[in-house]
Amino acid sequence: MNALGMVHTLTFDLFGTVLDLGGSHAPRLGEFLTSKGSQLTAELLWDRWRARQRIEQFQDNLFHAGHFGYLDSSRRALTYTLRASALPFDDEDVRRIMEGWNELDPFPDAVPGLERLRSKFKLVVLSNGDRDYLPQVISSRICHEFDGVISVDDVGAFKPSPQVYRYAARILKTEPCELMMVSAHSFDSVGARASGYRAAYVNRYDLPYDESPYGFDVQVCDFLELAAQLGCT
Repeated sequence: MNALGMVHTLTFDLFGTVLDLGGSHAPRLGEFLTSKGSQLTAELLWDRWRARQRIEQFQDNLFHAGHFGYLDSSRRALTYTLRASALPFDDEDVRRIMEGWNELDPFPDAVPGLERLRSKFKLVVLSNGDRDYLPQVISSRICHEFDGVISVDDVGAFKPSPQVYRYAARILKTEPCELMMVSAHSFDSVGARASGYRAAYVNRYDLPYDESPYGFDVQVCDFLELAAQLGCT
């Protein structure tokens, strides 16, 4: 049996892989920028915010000073980004923008692709999202019933810490090689592969994969292509 033939469970990144963060946050970011008379685009502000949130999460792992959670890292990244972009803001501006996390929409292919993938695989969320927030966003914004939801809060570290992937394998009572991480973020795929998983890189953003010995097993543009490549009807 080849390596992919051993896989029976797909673990999914949620934010940016299933859920379209940039498109979902754009209306509130656009309203904010218009109110401040800024010429920045919502897309550029989102790109800066997202990049800073990754730094916040990596620092969370590196400093070992306590895990602050996904929404907290997002809020801290937002205030940093607004200051770095020389944009005036107050607490109410931050509150309104952060409300966008309750208005996320899935990519158009996500739910149809999940329905096809479930014909052959067990589907589990493995997310950097907060433990209490994940069930809410899954039930209200995705409306798809997963076979399990695992938050990094249970580990106290963000992906791509190997602790996260090992913990998920233990909770799922399976060998890492029987799991495939599905993510649009190459650092997530690298982290999973380094922890013994297989990996599907969903290249939603037309970005190159990391220069790493831990390569992906499958590269696709969306979930429908992934279902086709994995032989799901």
